[in-house]
Amino acid sequence: MTRDPRPGPALDAVGDTMATAFRLLQAPPEAPGRPRPPARRLHTDPDRVGEDLLKLVLTLVELVRQLIERQALRRVDAGDLTDEQEEELGATLLALHDRMTELCAEHGYTLDDLNLDLGPLGPLLPPASGPA
Repeated sequence: MTRDPRPGPALDAVGDTMATAFRLLQAPPEAPGRPRPPARRLHTDPDRVGEDLLKLVLTLVELVRQLIERQALRRVDAGDLTDEQEEELGATLLALHDRMTELCAEHGYTLDDLNLDLGPLGPLLPPASGPA
């Protein structure tokens, strides 16, 4: 299935807003009596802004999903949940993992593609190991 590479009107509007914000943030504020230094340029590709924003949103959703999964495991290990609640929570987390995998596939990503390199802090997300 081929996907339309255009992000659509809603993401176009967000992309335009982000481009404006980038332009406004390019240079530091002027100090009185000092000449303004040349602005640092942020090189953005207007054709990719929508896709980059989509990838960022998917990354944030995946981060929250993994945090919820870890909290659920802590509650299961602590014995805070009934057997019925554990089953429901497991099924819900599995369905959420599957849906995230589908969303990534629809846009040409894998769950591993959503990981951000935070430099000396390491990766944002642990390696995708599937649902617990």
